[in-house]
Amino acid sequence: QATARCILRLQHQYRQDNPAAVSNLARLRRGAGRTAHTVQDHWGLGGLEELADILADGRTPVRREHAEEAVYLAVTLWALHQQSVRDGDMHRPKWTLGRAVRTLMQEKSGAGPDDELNDPLRKRLVRVGTAESIESIAVRLREIVLLLRGAQVPLDYGRLADQLYRWQSRTERAAVRREWGREFHLAPRTGKSASPGKEGRNDVIDPSLDPDGEDDDYGPGE
Repeated sequence: QATARCILRLQHQYRQDNPAAVSNLARLRRGAGRTAHTVQDHWGLGGLEELADILADGRTPVRREHAEEAVYLAVTLWALHQQSVRDGDMHRPKWTLGRAVRTLMQEKSGAGPDDELNDPLRKRLVRVGTAESIESIAVRLREIVLLLRGAQVPLDYGRLADQLYRWQSRTERAAVRREWGREFHLAPRTGKSASPGKEGRNDVIDPSLDPDGEDDDYGPGE
């Protein structure tokens, strides 16, 4: 919630060329791939104010440090992703990490739904899945986001923040990794004519297999 609130506010302002939002994004980009509170210039930015507001009532059980890392990393990665893009939203619901990477792979390889995909990009996603520290996963996600930005393929940063929050708990890490794999394998396939980052793709699999769908038989992370 904190991530989505922060990004939606800044995203709208940035696309309207609001000077304060443009300045804030430039500052936040410098934190992409780093951890919370390590860049003093970002104190008061990066979604942590929104997080503090949500947690102020004390009724929500939360691992506060994990939440801060997840929100800060997601917001700074989005700022890097949105850089110089004024004609589209780089934060977009339903665009999971697996879906975004698969779309980018097909765009890079020029492949159709049944053609061979770009394997180096797949290996980048695998490296995210095998990361063992928040510092490592931050750097590996930054590499992917830079590639997504070049193709203007969006990403759901609210969902990513939730996954990063849970990933920091050893007992939940395997479930998050399974989610990333499942998102990748069940992502809508796109044809060669599909343009990245735009709606109206030529999806060829059953939309009921959307990893966010309410009617599938899988639980979270399964």
